[in-house]
Amino acid sequence: MALTATMSRRLFAALLVIGIATPALGQVQRRAYEPPATDTARSIRAEHGMVVAQEKLAARVGADILRQGGNAVDAAVATGFAMAVTYPRAGNIGGGGFMVIHLAGRNEDVAIDYRETAPQAATRDMFLNADGKPDPDKSRNYALAIGVPGTVAGLALALEKYGSGKFTLAQILKPAIDLARDGFIVTDDTSDTLSDMYRRMSRWPNSAKTFSHADGTPLREGDRLIQGDLAGVLTAIAEQGPRGFYEGAVAEKLVSGIKNAGGIFTLEDLKSYQAVIRTPIRGTYRGYNIISMPQPSSGGVVLLEILNILEGFQMSDMKQGSAASLHVMIEAMKRAYADRARYLGDPAFVDAPTQLLVDKDYAARQRATIDLARATPWADVRNAKQPHEGDNTTHYSVVDAAGNAVSNTYTLNFPYGVGLVADGTGVLLNNELDDFTAAPGASNAFGLVGFEANLPGPGKRPLSSMSPTIVLKDGKPVLVTGSPGGSRIISAVTQIIVDVIDYKMDIAAAVAAPRMHHQWLPDEVRIEKGFPDEVLTELRANGHKPVEPLGYSSANSIVVTTSGLLGAPDPRTRGSEAAGY
Repeated sequence: MALTATMSRRLFAALLVIGIATPALGQVQRRAYEPPATDTARSIRAEHGMVVAQEKLAARVGADILRQGGNAVDAAVATGFAMAVTYPRAGNIGGGGFMVIHLAGRNEDVAIDYRETAPQAATRDMFLNADGKPDPDKSRNYALAIGVPGTVAGLALALEKYGSGKFTLAQILKPAIDLARDGFIVTDDTSDTLSDMYRRMSRWPNSAKTFSHADGTPLREGDRLIQGDLAGVLTAIAEQGPRGFYEGAVAEKLVSGIKNAGGIFTLEDLKSYQAVIRTPIRGTYRGYNIISMPQPSSGGVVLLEILNILEGFQMSDMKQGSAASLHVMIEAMKRAYADRARYLGDPAFVDAPTQLLVDKDYAARQRATIDLARATPWADVRNAKQPHEGDNTTHYSVVDAAGNAVSNTYTLNFPYGVGLVADGTGVLLNNELDDFTAAPGASNAFGLVGFEANLPGPGKRPLSSMSPTIVLKDGKPVLVTGSPGGSRIISAVTQIIVDVIDYKMDIAAAVAAPRMHHQWLPDEVRIEKGFPDEVLTELRANGHKPVEPLGYSSANSIVVTTSGLLGAPDPRTRGSEAAGY
C-alpha cells in the first residue's frame, strides 16, 4: 500500500515502508532462508556514497545526508536514529552497540563503544534463583535484564567528534522525528514479525498500545505506525543533546517505567552513562588490514584469531563452499570461540590476553592442532570448563565520496528487547544483561557459554559478539561489513571476508551465499539451506554434526572499487536496501 507522507520534507514524499522483529521467548519466526544462485546475486552500484541497511527508509535517510554534503559519520548517525523509528525490533535508542570509523583525511581509525552497562545495583548472582542456579527467565523476560542504554550517547559522540560539522544534532534528528510523528506504513520484515512480538509485549499494556489499533488489535501490513511519544523523546534530544535523554523529564519517565516493571536502574545510572572512544583492534589477512571492534565486544578478537588460523591454509585452492573449505573454517571457529569463553569480558574489569589471542604465532600453534581429515572433539579444543546473543540486532555500512567509512552494529538483544516501552517515552528497552554469564559455565539465550570474566557487576558492560569491521588495502577501505545474529555474527563476517578476499566473489554473492557456524559449544555445525548434500555427507564422514537451522544474520555490506561502490543488502531481510547516489 503506497501513500505520500504528510511531512513536507522531500525525502519522505514517497512509498513508506518498514521492518520490525518479534519473538516468542525472543525468537523470531521467519520463513527459512533460501539462498539464490550465487551467479544471479547482483550488487547495487553507486558512484559517490552509499548506505546499506536492513530497513529501506532509514537507508534513504542516510543517503540523503550524503547527498547534502554530509560525511559517512553524519549519515551513519542519521541512519541510526531513523532506524530507532522505522525498525523497532533492532534499531533503537533504548539499547546500545558499537561503531568502527575510518577517517580518510586523517588516515585514522576509531571505535566507539556505546554498549549498555549494568546498573550500580547489579550483583554477580542477580540472575540466580533461590537454590543458586541460573534462572533464564530473569535475564530474558523481565525488567531486571534491562541495561543502561548507550545509543543516544554513542551516536551523539560520533557526530560531535567525527561528523563533517555541516549538520547540527537537531538537523540529523529531524528525519527520525518526522517519521515518528507522522508515521509510516508497516510492511516487509516488520509485518512478518510484529504479531509474534506483540504477544511478547502484551504483558505490559503500554508497550502493546504503541503497536496497536484503537481496539487493541496489533498493527498489520499496510497499517500506519505513528509513535508520538518517541517523537517527543527525539525532539528532547534534538533540543538538549544527550542530556535530553539521560537527564530531566525523559530520564524520569524511563526510570519510573523500569522500576514499575521490576527493574533496578536509577536516575544516577542514566546520568552517569558514558560512551567510550576506543582504539580498534587491528590485524592483517593476506595483505589486507582488518579493523574491528575491541572488547567489550569479542567480535574483533575472535574474528582475527579465526582469520590468522585460516591464513596458513591455501583457501583459494579449496573450492568455495566445499567440505574441505568448510572443515578448516569450522575448526578455526571452534578454537577461537573456546578462547572467547575463557578469557574475554569488559576490559575495565578483566585483563584478557588479547595480544596473545591475535598473535600470528599463537594462530600457528592452533593451526597445528587441526587434523585435515577429522573434526576435533570439543573437549580436545579446550580441556576446561568453559564455553545466542539476541538477534534483535541490526548492522549497517556507510561509505562517502571522500573515502570515509562507518561500520555500525547496534542492538536491543531480543527482538524488541525485553518488550517494555516505558510509559510516555515510546522507547523500547533492551534485555541486554542476558549477555552476561549468570554463573560460571552457564550459557545465555543462544548457547554461548561463559565464565568468571563475564559475570554481572555494577557498571560492567556485558561481552558481545558484534563485529563491525572495515577492511583496508593500502590504507583505503575496500570492504565494510558486519551483521546481526548474536554468536553467529563473527562467523558471518568471517565467511564474507574469506569469500571476498580468497574467492574473489562479488559482494552480493558473498552476502547471499549459505552460511554455517560453530561456536565450540554446543559441538555442532549450524547451517543454512543451500549446501549440497554431498558436502554435508563429507562433513559428517569427517566427524562434524551439521544441524539446521543456522539462525538469523543480515550482513549488509559495501565493497569499494576503483569504479565506484558496490552495495549488498542482505536478502535474508525483507526491506533491506543499498541507497546511494
